[in-house]
Amino acid sequence: MIIEAILTINPNAQVIVRGDDINTCEIEWHNGTTPIPVADIEAKMVEVQADYDAEEWKRNRQAEYPTLQDCIHALLDGGDTLTELQAKRTATKTKYPKSGA
Repeated sequence: MIIEAILTINPNAQVIVRGDDINTCEIEWHNGTTPIPVADIEAKMVEVQADYDAEEWKRNRQAEYPTLQDCIHALLDGGDTLTELQAKRTATKTKYPKSGA
């Protein structure tokens, strides 16, 4: 998460992070990359986590949606197979509504 926050602030940063706790990790800045204050990294980590959490519904849906192969078979088979597939997609959407919707 630290490296993701750093790269969100500066996508061109050349940096090595040792450790996963912002308070105890070692950050090495390379090739002239301007160091980013720890407080700025911490603030960005909170933002990145909030963005990730807000998209949980997408990850949950994706895990339960029919596979691409299921969709192709349903389209080719038609009839009840296609109706059942659409029912499964609708049930998944209902189970995991979009955030803020």
